[in-house]
Amino acid sequence: MIEDLVNSPPHYKYGKFEVIEILEEAVALAPDPVKGSLQYQVLKYLLRIWGKDSPLQNAKKAQWYLNRLIGKLEEDQAYVNIHTENNGDGQ
Repeated sequence: MIEDLVNSPPHYKYGKFEVIEILEEAVALAPDPVKGSLQYQVLKYLLRIWGKDSPLQNAKKAQWYLNRLIGKLEEDQAYVNIHTENNGDGQ
């Protein structure tokens, strides 16, 4: 049987699911496209970690995107904290 490396490469399968199907569902609730795309990348590299040549490289790529996502979330939290304090709503 010939593998379809364009439409269904083996490293994009996770059990009986296509990785893209999992990713699309997972990021549906993301608050904005940037955070959703970062989450998508993290999950993509983790879901296919064992299906490609270098698990370590995939783990490091996932970590890079996760660190960037965390940075964005921390920026959001700092923004909320500043505006809460400036409005007199701070605890």
